[in-house]
Amino acid sequence: MDIKEIENLIKFVSAQKNVGEVEIEKKDFKIVIRKPINQIVSAPQYIQASAPSLPAAAPVLAAPAAATPVAEKPAVADNLITIKSPMIGTFYRSSSPDKPLFVNVGDEVKPGKAVCIIEAMKLFNEIESEVSGRIVKVLVDNATPVEYDQPLFLVEPN
Repeated sequence: MDIKEIENLIKFVSAQKNVGEVEIEKKDFKIVIRKPINQIVSAPQYIQASAPSLPAAAPVLAAPAAATPVAEKPAVADNLITIKSPMIGTFYRSSSPDKPLFVNVGDEVKPGKAVCIIEAMKLFNEIESEVSGRIVKVLVDNATPVEYDQPLFLVEPN
């Protein structure tokens, strides 16, 4: 199952009023998407996926090989660059609740500097900036679900 199929499945479950859970199991892959029945149109509250070939271990911070943030100019502000989510998952501003935030408004970023973590299928993916500049706005609340290509930060380039 590829990421597009998972995205479509999540959108389907989110849009359906009378669907509270969808489970798909293939040879070495299983995904379960659940949401409260009374939740009409929003992201699922719980996403669980597992593959039997993967060992059950504590979460490890890992930078994804093919998932890199896309930076492009938004239509609203000509001089600002948008850092977008490279995947579906849960957005975190720090590596753990007792650690400092990766970036705050006013902080300088350079290519390769971590700006957040996105948890996807129990993997914690460190998202790095591809641009140099100053963070002018954080567009997502901590510990909230994000969609693929959703704007996360606005950066004023240097």
